[in-house]
Amino acid sequence: MGREGQIIAERLRKIEELKKEGVNPYPNKFEKKNSVSECLKSKIGAKVKTAGRLMTKRELGKIAFAKLRDATGEIQIVFQDERTPEKMFSFFKKYIDAGDFAGVEGEIIKTKTGEISVLVKKIELLSKAILPLPEKWHGLQDKEERYRKRYLDLVMNPEVKKIFEKREIVVDTIREFLKKKDFVEVETPVLQSVYGGASATPFITHLNALDMNLFLAISPELYLKRLVVGGFDRVFTICKNFRNEGIDKAHNPEFTMLEFYCAYANYEELMKMTEELIKELFKKLRLSDSFEYQGTKLNFRTIKRMKFQELIKDKTGIDIEKADDFDKLKKEIEKKKIGEVNIKHAKHYGALLDELYKRVVRPNIIQPVFLTNYPVEMIALAKRNEKNPRFINTFQLIVNGAEIIKAYDELNDPIDQENRLVEQVKLKQKGDTEAMPMDEDFLAALKTGMPPTAGFGLGIDRLVMLLTNQPSIRDVILFPFMKPEE
Repeated sequence: MGREGQIIAERLRKIEELKKEGVNPYPNKFEKKNSVSECLKSKIGAKVKTAGRLMTKRELGKIAFAKLRDATGEIQIVFQDERTPEKMFSFFKKYIDAGDFAGVEGEIIKTKTGEISVLVKKIELLSKAILPLPEKWHGLQDKEERYRKRYLDLVMNPEVKKIFEKREIVVDTIREFLKKKDFVEVETPVLQSVYGGASATPFITHLNALDMNLFLAISPELYLKRLVVGGFDRVFTICKNFRNEGIDKAHNPEFTMLEFYCAYANYEELMKMTEELIKELFKKLRLSDSFEYQGTKLNFRTIKRMKFQELIKDKTGIDIEKADDFDKLKKEIEKKKIGEVNIKHAKHYGALLDELYKRVVRPNIIQPVFLTNYPVEMIALAKRNEKNPRFINTFQLIVNGAEIIKAYDELNDPIDQENRLVEQVKLKQKGDTEAMPMDEDFLAALKTGMPPTAGFGLGIDRLVMLLTNQPSIRDVILFPFMKPEE
């Protein structure tokens, strides 16, 4: 039997012994009167009653120490001959281990080293841990193991909890920001009979009650626009989306999005709103508008604006006004020997443009940029630019090579929308798994009439990555998708 096996066996023995003595190692309740943070702020001599997990345990003959942690902090607890009742001191030595949850009563003291502590008068076992915590000095270092066992990651690496506390601030700030602007929060279906709202491959499931296949939502867009048709002028949702695509540092199959729709506004107004929101987030998180992300200084004081066509030409030398169909663009890419682009992967002009942009151009956008006016072939749900119908009224906020926000004027011309969805269906029939299906009910909603509307999508996970200086999306999702262990 290995060392861990011996520890487990010993703890199981203690559980049985406690039960024989009439002590429940898993009681129902403990009246916790003080949090650890309150104990740390209490006056010397104050009586306190607190509880938490014991992180360490040290016995030094007539005195013993332990570190007790709850959600608010960590405090030292002290057991001492003649000052701690003998029965309590003995119980601690015999039955309590690091990792156990315990409740303690005692008084606040300051040790010889000046550390605020609780001198224990009474201790109660609240939950006996069978598995030992990882070793104190080695902790939980392996990234895969940390993601897979997030509960241990949170126990052993307190700084991880702070990331998710900041994530909560981000979500709360966004919600407050929108509600102050009279947006109404709604929920949209996760299970959908027809998916849409983005170019993505869906997850498929089955509804036994009706013997029909359903799809997990890839976007709430088409449902939110139905609500605009129905009279919700300002509407938003913070929801989970599911896309059956690659997994890397910027992609998880399940992720969190903010989407909102604002009637009678356009994408330029949403750019101004984005700048307002960013300032509010920086204020709440106490961030400077110039900060470091993974070793790179990012400056949000002024967000530069660039047109998609200009950026492609600047980075690749290709003029998409001239290379305006699949064959012409393919020829230009081959001519300029841009090997990063997977031409075989792209089924049509919009997809090839997207490949060129994502492989060659976007990774080189480091400082924040509003990238505007994409070609119409790239987003099937966006409104054409009135001066040049080849392009759409859209912007993306790109930072450090990643898309954080996508927004555009929503297409409310039902005839144009129907034609574009027909094109999407043709692409799907040719094998494009990311093309959108026809949604007749959505078209019927548009034919009922939708006012001029601007829509906005923000990736919460990527934004939190940026604002908390985390290298991977898995660092900001409590339970990221992991391949099952063998």
